[in-house]
Amino acid sequence: MNGKAIETAGALSSERAGDVAFRAMLCTLGLVERVMQPYFAKFGITGSQWGVLRVLHRAEAEGLPGLRLTDLSERLIIRPPSVTGVVDRLQRLGMVVREGMPDDLRARQVTLTPKARRLIERMMNGHGGQIDNIMGGLSRDEQTHFQRLLLKLNGHLDVLAKKIDSGIGGIPSTSER
Repeated sequence: MNGKAIETAGALSSERAGDVAFRAMLCTLGLVERVMQPYFAKFGITGSQWGVLRVLHRAEAEGLPGLRLTDLSERLIIRPPSVTGVVDRLQRLGMVVREGMPDDLRARQVTLTPKARRLIERMMNGHGGQIDNIMGGLSRDEQTHFQRLLLKLNGHLDVLAKKIDSGIGGIPSTSER
């Protein structure tokens, strides 16, 4: 579904605005992935692998030598088994290593290798341009407004996720509204 199809579907139907907006968001996420996939492939990695590398890179910038899988999972907002698979593939590529932690011998810390740091440096040289290319469909003011809306939705979803995680509940069914 392209932008025109989303716009038309919402305007011509009696669908709720939330339904149309939700479909538009999913469509947009799919298109972002479709546009970014070849960019990451140029460097021999996937978007998921880039996410892990960037989180580890940011952790280093914060003065941390690495992160435990659970910390990676929390920062990426994905389940630990998914992170484990991505880290396994990055380890096979020689981009990360798992090391024991001095204060907890059961825990393993994931750290970047020099090879990964060189890749991140190469990728960061053109990354801003790639992001500008993707966001170029919006003016600077629209990008700022879009960011505010995303942060607002993110905050709402974070509250719902915490309720689900704590067993309190989540999204009410239609009959509960």
